[in-house]
Amino acid sequence: MAVANQSLAVEDGTGTGAGGQEYTQDGSVDLRGNPVLRSKRGGWTACTFIVVYELFERMAYYGIAANLFIYLTDKMHQGTVEASNNVTNWSGTVFLTPLLGAYVADAYLGRYWTFVVGSAIYLMGMLLLTLSVSVGALKPPECVGKVCPPASALQAGVYFGGLYIIALGNGGTKPNISTIGADQFDDFDAREKSHKLSFFNWWMFTIFVGILFSSTVLVYLQDNVSWSVGYGIPTLGLIASIAIFLAGTPVYRHKLPQGSAFTRMGKVVGAALRKWRLPVPADAKELHELELEAYTKKHKFRMDSTNSMRFLNKAAVKDVVGGSSSAVAKWSLCTVTEVEETKQISLLTRMGIGLLVQVLTMGTASLIESQRLSYARSHGLQTGGKLRLSIFVLLPQFVLMGLADAFLVVGKIEFFYDQAPESMKSLGTALSLTAYGVGNVLSSFILSLVTRVTGRRGSPWVADNLNAAHLDYYYAFLTLLAAANCVVFAVLAHRYKYRAESTDTIDVDMDVQAKREAAKKIHSEPMA
Repeated sequence: MAVANQSLAVEDGTGTGAGGQEYTQDGSVDLRGNPVLRSKRGGWTACTFIVVYELFERMAYYGIAANLFIYLTDKMHQGTVEASNNVTNWSGTVFLTPLLGAYVADAYLGRYWTFVVGSAIYLMGMLLLTLSVSVGALKPPECVGKVCPPASALQAGVYFGGLYIIALGNGGTKPNISTIGADQFDDFDAREKSHKLSFFNWWMFTIFVGILFSSTVLVYLQDNVSWSVGYGIPTLGLIASIAIFLAGTPVYRHKLPQGSAFTRMGKVVGAALRKWRLPVPADAKELHELELEAYTKKHKFRMDSTNSMRFLNKAAVKDVVGGSSSAVAKWSLCTVTEVEETKQISLLTRMGIGLLVQVLTMGTASLIESQRLSYARSHGLQTGGKLRLSIFVLLPQFVLMGLADAFLVVGKIEFFYDQAPESMKSLGTALSLTAYGVGNVLSSFILSLVTRVTGRRGSPWVADNLNAAHLDYYYAFLTLLAAANCVVFAVLAHRYKYRAESTDTIDVDMDVQAKREAAKKIHSEPMA
């Protein structure tokens, strides 16, 4: 009888199971696809595992990334420009692969299983890197005097193979782990929805703690103890992080994959192009849209039509012969919600502040480097030698960098998650990361171009001997680029319209909540 009551509760929309316990209203399920009780899964209990995972995983990732340039120059004996390009190329790949992971998660495997597969690949890369700095035959030869033999093809292949395996594994983990965390809170419950914002703040806090540990303790161990220890600890950290995540499996909420977002976006664009001659009706109610019940049953919001990117509204113009069920109609007629989901891209104010602070960061870096060069040249170190300066002279620019990330990274994650349609949450997170990937690829191109152009006169801005170069000019150039980026961002942000969720849908959801409360009272009253 309890089973029957539970089934009825789910079907009639009250969201109440046996014993008066509430089911989540956002379509969350367990790994077997069954609806989940709010009290049994999700919330901060589940997010604790995810936040602790992120702490150890960021320690592992930045344990490699933070000192990668030093390893390439000191151990692999690469020049400054070559090493810089290798670092940025790898970083770019790290932030581009999440697009693949998000596609697989949203269309096929779901976030959890995509994350698990990505974690296994990630761990393989970390193990390979640790072996490459620990096994004698895989380590590059040491310098003999001023002669530094380059790494062999095998040694370079194993090391860079490990790096790019990490990048591939990161594609499965990075776009999904923060989304899995956000999925633990029900957007249809006001209290849980408010907790989601707190989750993102704790999320970024643990990232910064992991980066701090890697940039201090692990970098010190790599420089002063051994690279095998410095890489072994991050590998153990990754193993611990994966174990912690898997331990939380019984309490996680999951979202079912809902098909490829790229397919839906292509459908909207294609339908709009097919009907490019048709006018968009002045009354948005004349556009094709489903009844509210179709969305509430799927625990989704219906979206109102907007005038931004108005051309795409043609995809919802009713001009299909053969009925809405025909194959032609499915690819020629879209709902208003599908159109609006395709338009979504943006919490822009916080991101704008972060971009402004980035301009200050690069400007500060340019000034500090200019002072460092003056000091070095006043001590006759243009031809070589090390300058005895405290690392704390770099503190201002790193403080500003952290402040910029606090505004920009948190704002970007919240923005892409909040504005992405329900079926594109992983893709939204991946797009926020893809910007970093494209930026790193462009960074390699810009660095090579600037070095080539400025080197024609015999004094490149970036050179192996930084005391004879003009890194301050390069930082000033990046300051101008950051300022131009701010201007473009401000223009686009001013024109952007936030996602409009239908208030009718919310009203229906409130009605469901009222029915649920009434059902509770009926169940709690004594039998006559």
